[in-house]
Amino acid sequence: MKSLFGGIPLAMEWVLIVAIATPPVLKWVRLQGIRWLYILAFSFLMAHALTPLCRWAALRFSILDVPDARKKHGAPTPLLGGVAIYVAFISSMMINNIIDRQVLAILLASSLLFLVGLIDDIKGLKARIRLGAQVAAAVVIMLGGIKLNLFPPGLLGDSMEVFLTVVWILGITNAMNFLDGMDGLASGLSAIISFFLGMVAFQTNQPFLGWFALAMLGSSLGFLPHNFLLKGPAKIFLGDLGSTLMGFILACLAVKGEWAQNDPIVSFAAPVLIFGVPIFDMTHTTIARIVTGKVRSVREWVEHTGRDHFHHRVYRMLGKSKLTVLSIWAYSACLGVSAVVLRNARTLDAILLVLQGIVASLLFVILEFRAPTDNYKG
Repeated sequence: MKSLFGGIPLAMEWVLIVAIATPPVLKWVRLQGIRWLYILAFSFLMAHALTPLCRWAALRFSILDVPDARKKHGAPTPLLGGVAIYVAFISSMMINNIIDRQVLAILLASSLLFLVGLIDDIKGLKARIRLGAQVAAAVVIMLGGIKLNLFPPGLLGDSMEVFLTVVWILGITNAMNFLDGMDGLASGLSAIISFFLGMVAFQTNQPFLGWFALAMLGSSLGFLPHNFLLKGPAKIFLGDLGSTLMGFILACLAVKGEWAQNDPIVSFAAPVLIFGVPIFDMTHTTIARIVTGKVRSVREWVEHTGRDHFHHRVYRMLGKSKLTVLSIWAYSACLGVSAVVLRNARTLDAILLVLQGIVASLLFVILEFRAPTDNYKG
């Protein structure tokens, strides 16, 4: 069996993974101070080598995404790509012995979502069960000490922080899931967001946050060649397991991070810009569905599916899936660059950069009204 990585036999990739996981190599990595590079490489290789095996298992046990009127792909496609992401991410953290209370909370909560997502991809679960699992995972995160710190201590302030933490985690988690509608879109966005989270982490001397971000970056990049091919459709999909897990971990990293000292505007602006695409998609889609009467309750919001997300609207403007994905990647990268610039920015600069992102998003909204309404095939 060959991988997609330059035609290298899959067995050779596994030999390399085992070789770099040996104690002498790990000791050398720590002595050289290149743990960040090791985490990136290990998670990449693990995700890349595991994905063909996950694809084989999905085909063997008929765990497939079957096309319907809402989906664009033309043939049943294997799921379980999220298994490769999960194993690569977790193993890269564990093998580097990166464990503290907060890290353990993220690993436990991610494992909960992994189990629920796996059952969902295999058998299907009701939306409210998935949402309940996400809320439980968010509670685990907060018990581990990962929570927004925005208000003065006290009952009201603490309650608001808990509420906003849950809203943030659930919002980003589901936004990434909703954006997993075209080959490579969610995995590419995960890589871009992880990259900029890592850059800000190293700018602000937050090694744990940086290591986490690099583990997700490597896992996403390792999976991406199987999910986004220049010619032909994806070989495997993330599944709800993969996209939900990516969104959840990235949302938790944003809460864990320290974004600025003594400047709440900059602290708020940096993660908003980095997560600009999922935030815009979730906000725009939710408002549009409420205004048009498509959803009238939280339950309807959770269970509603449709072709009105950001990538659907951009596709109607451009008419090509891969061009749509590349355009959204580019937009996300531009917002990420703005977030990196905030490191030494003034409060006014932060406000202007956020306004710039909002204006760019509004341009998409304006342009979509001039696009055909019926050229999304699938």
